[in-house]
Amino acid sequence: MTSQAKENGTQRRSVPSREALSHTDRAVNTLSQHHHRSRFDKSVTAMDQQIKGSEADKMASRSSSTRHSERSPERAQPEKPQTEIARAASADSRSTASAAPLQPRTDINTDVTLSSTAVSPLALRVSLPPLSYAVSGPKKPPSLDRMGPDVQHAVIMEDLLYVLMGSEGQYIRFHERYNPSVEADRLSGPEFRLAKGLDPSLRDLTKTLLKLATHRSSVNAFIEIQSKTEYGVVNHALCAAMRNITKEYLALMTDMEYKMLTSASFTLNAFHIETMDIARKLSELNFIAQQISRREEPATDSTDELGTDFDKIMETLKANDGNLNALNNIGISKTTSMVTKGGGVIKLLTDRLYSVSGDPALRELLTYLMREASRPYMKMLNLWLHRGIIADPFNEFLIKEQKSIRRERLDEDYTDEYWEKRYTLRKDDLPPQIGDARTCDKILLAGKFLNVVRECGGVDVCNEIKDVPVTIDDPRLLSNINAAYAHANEYLLSLLINTHKLSERLTSLKHYFFLDQADFFTNFMDVASHELRKPAKNVSTSKLQSLLDLALRQPGSITATDPFKEDISVQLNEIGLTDWLMRIVSVSGLDPSDVDGMQLTTTPPVTDKSSERDDKKSITGIQALQFDFKVPFPLSLVISRKTILRYQLLFRHLVALKHIEQLLGVAWLDHVKATGWTRRSRSVHLQNWKSKAWNLRAKMLVFIQQVLYFSTTEVVEPNWCTLMAGISDVNTVDALMQNHVDFLDTCLKECMLTNSKLLRVMAKLMSACQLFAVYTTQLSKTLLHIDSETAVADSGASDKVKKLESILSQYEQNFEHHLKILMDALNYYAATETVVLLSLCARLEVCMVAESRVGQ
Repeated sequence: MTSQAKENGTQRRSVPSREALSHTDRAVNTLSQHHHRSRFDKSVTAMDQQIKGSEADKMASRSSSTRHSERSPERAQPEKPQTEIARAASADSRSTASAAPLQPRTDINTDVTLSSTAVSPLALRVSLPPLSYAVSGPKKPPSLDRMGPDVQHAVIMEDLLYVLMGSEGQYIRFHERYNPSVEADRLSGPEFRLAKGLDPSLRDLTKTLLKLATHRSSVNAFIEIQSKTEYGVVNHALCAAMRNITKEYLALMTDMEYKMLTSASFTLNAFHIETMDIARKLSELNFIAQQISRREEPATDSTDELGTDFDKIMETLKANDGNLNALNNIGISKTTSMVTKGGGVIKLLTDRLYSVSGDPALRELLTYLMREASRPYMKMLNLWLHRGIIADPFNEFLIKEQKSIRRERLDEDYTDEYWEKRYTLRKDDLPPQIGDARTCDKILLAGKFLNVVRECGGVDVCNEIKDVPVTIDDPRLLSNINAAYAHANEYLLSLLINTHKLSERLTSLKHYFFLDQADFFTNFMDVASHELRKPAKNVSTSKLQSLLDLALRQPGSITATDPFKEDISVQLNEIGLTDWLMRIVSVSGLDPSDVDGMQLTTTPPVTDKSSERDDKKSITGIQALQFDFKVPFPLSLVISRKTILRYQLLFRHLVALKHIEQLLGVAWLDHVKATGWTRRSRSVHLQNWKSKAWNLRAKMLVFIQQVLYFSTTEVVEPNWCTLMAGISDVNTVDALMQNHVDFLDTCLKECMLTNSKLLRVMAKLMSACQLFAVYTTQLSKTLLHIDSETAVADSGASDKVKKLESILSQYEQNFEHHLKILMDALNYYAATETVVLLSLCARLEVCMVAESRVGQ
């Protein structure tokens, strides 16, 4: 008998006539009539020859004993193998049974079909044989009750060999609950039922060995199912490792069959002892298979599944510019979304390895499985670390790529989506070997950096990756990650700083947005003043751009030699600076996430009635003016749209201060040149009013100048020097990007643009200064007219002078009241948040006291 002779539906061998059979031959034929399946010709012929040889030996032994009884009275008989004992004993016990030749069974379908395709590579393609409980017929094998212990032992040994190879035996059958066509039943493994009448000692030992058959069938089913394409390369590697272990099992079964056929001393106990080692291995493989299969069962809450599918749909729509027809080409499968693969499989193997670390045999087995399963995962990891490339067709790597986020959209990316969302971590089921958050960040950033360099043509993808760990338990894993991270940082830093001249770009930004050495801006404001006085909706952006280009190219200007002047452009914002910032800081204060999410079309929260009135007013061109700056890739990763937005906020703040300073300067020129202001009035009340107006204008000018000086000299400049010093000392690209964002956030905070109370007070003070400057500039002719009227009347203050005094008093009270609130707030926030505000508070206090003394 061989391991191949086990399928129903094969051809049967013809049985010779009764006259030609010997006594032993008739016994074999009688027992074989009750077998429900046939044997191959080769195995049956081999057994016939073995039995006939045994019969010939007995005949020769009897003849020799008759002729030589005097010389050899006692002669040992040769041992009979287990199969011959079983068949001869069964024939003797059933000598009265019918010895008619076997007839072919017509109620069993013996056709064997071969499927054109398999469920997975190397999976079984042969059709399943009919199950014993599904076949009807009166013929049954001899009852075990009529057999002695030795015969039971022999027939059970023979049945066990068939069962351990996946087939049914005569006395060991599949349970009716088991259906091999159902995937869940095959993964759980078959249950068996033993024929009645088996000796209790044999029954217990047989049940123990049947667990091996269950585990073997379950592991084989797991290998076939998990080898499907959608289960990923890690599962494929794990199945390949399990298949190697099942090959050892097949070799062992071949050896067991040979011993059973050739050795009479080979017992069921010896069978059990020989299979104990492989039984432990298959039991562990079955446990792993059940764990992986159990994690893939559908959960009651499908939120994660729906989220994954939704992300896939949105990514496809973005990649195809909203084309709905592209959805027909994507595959959203419930099976795929619930598959345990990639890092989840490695994590499961690692956790199991830790739990059985005290068992040397199982530790060795699980170490082998983990190493083999991690090889494709490590190949993907090394490709990402050393090339910045993701080769992950089955979405099982720890880095997830969103291909819909493209580099071409960086000009519209106000949230750093390309850098922060194109490559992200799959935080679930990370392998414990690299599950540390810091290590995962290094892996993510190393690949990101190299991906940037590769897109700029700086990585040679042709060179082979050498001397890297190929299994996840390699002790060089962490050192390889750290080395790749350091190399990627060094490579990208060199590309940004040396090749693309990051420092020069930042210096150019300082000139344009922080008005450093901004002689061009003064010229621009002069030539564009008429256009900028218009409402923002009536301003021509193209005209402003032309005027800016003229100012930038003016000979002698510092920007005339700037190589990046072509990248600057003019924009007009639809919302005033104060309103824009109040929409954010009135909720939670300005932080990086708030700036990331700012959109021009955001609906503003309800604050107070004054802000509602301001929203209804249209802003002027000077209030809507802002610059934009084009930055090429890869510098756009550091100088991103998110950072440009911060530059624009600071620029608009400085421009507002510059504009009010210019208006107060124009008012001062009018006060010292216009006749109505310079000529001494005959009315004492009018002259006193002029003195008060001069004093208030001087206070306002000092206030604006001190705030402007503080913002540029004590906030922007020191932080700028810190940033530029850090560029030469920084070791990582991520630190460089963070330093740049921190610099801008610090400037916004210290310029009082992130605190709602300071922002409101500053807005009211600046509005009062602007209104007063415009108001006094328009009073020259009015003062001459009032002065002439009071001279003719030769009386006390006229009604017009009283009205002027009332208006001026309101300006004074408003300015001094809000200035006092500002100084109190500066003292408070200097003690609790930003100490640099104390400098501004001291400057304002000294200057206001000095101006008050001068006015007196």
